[in-house]
Amino acid sequence: MKHEHIEGLIAAAFTPFHGDSSLNLELVPALTDKLVKDGLKGIFVCGSNGEGPNMTTEERMQVAEAFVKAAAKRLLIIVHVGHSSIAESRKLAAHAASIGADAFSSVAAFYFKPTSVQVLADAMADIAAAAPALPFYYYHIPTLTGVGMDMMEFLEIAGNRIPNLAGIKYTSSTIQEYQSCFNYQNGRFDVLFGFDELLLPALAVGAKGAIGSTYTFAAPLYLQTKAYFEKGDIKAAQQQHLFMVEAIRIFAKYPPIPAQKAIMKMLGWDLGPCRLPLTTFTPAQYDKLYKELEAISFFQKVQHS
Repeated sequence: MKHEHIEGLIAAAFTPFHGDSSLNLELVPALTDKLVKDGLKGIFVCGSNGEGPNMTTEERMQVAEAFVKAAAKRLLIIVHVGHSSIAESRKLAAHAASIGADAFSSVAAFYFKPTSVQVLADAMADIAAAAPALPFYYYHIPTLTGVGMDMMEFLEIAGNRIPNLAGIKYTSSTIQEYQSCFNYQNGRFDVLFGFDELLLPALAVGAKGAIGSTYTFAAPLYLQTKAYFEKGDIKAAQQQHLFMVEAIRIFAKYPPIPAQKAIMKMLGWDLGPCRLPLTTFTPAQYDKLYKELEAISFFQKVQHS
């Protein structure tokens, strides 16, 4: 099965909740419109930043449906279906196909972890087979799953095992392995880069598409970095990229998902609390982060980009 490579930025969207942590799907259309306006290529739904693992299967289906409907084919929708139960992952995958999603993705099992690349490929094959007509991306994020296997070996095994394997959502700082995967078999697979603060280095080794959480609120700044790079103005690209590196250094001192939901609120998007075991910012944390970001003119740059 041949798949087109995705070019551009994809936002790993946050899931809106009400104050009682129930789903607030009423916000999804406006949030989607914002991402369209910001120049994004797509939305990654129910991933880490979307708190997919903190939701029930039924809730994840509702969120996926809301984003597919709101996007109305203006943006690509990639649905994350990873779960500690492969049966639930398969259910989510079949559902993603049935509602018209453009692709789906799954992390490795994160409780009983695969013990080899072969087992990882077998598990992903089982999930991918639930939606055989839809492009499938393995979601490589070892910092959260604890599964940090050789991705070149994964492509070698899974490439022959999974007919609808489109590529990898590569969320790791190992740029050298990313480059190898990107160029494997003359670029056969679409390897989407997932570390926002390393976007410029990834572009330097050939990246065309990327998925990230901060693209939800700062996409125009990253798109400007990408434009400078493609124009050959490396100095401008470095300076533009450095600004977001510094912003991420500020909020990464906090738990990153609650911090970014707080940033969204500071920008006028109250997406509600996080679900336990993630914690929502206290007023003191919120004020401290706001002042730290204000000191680097973060809000001015984001809102006027």
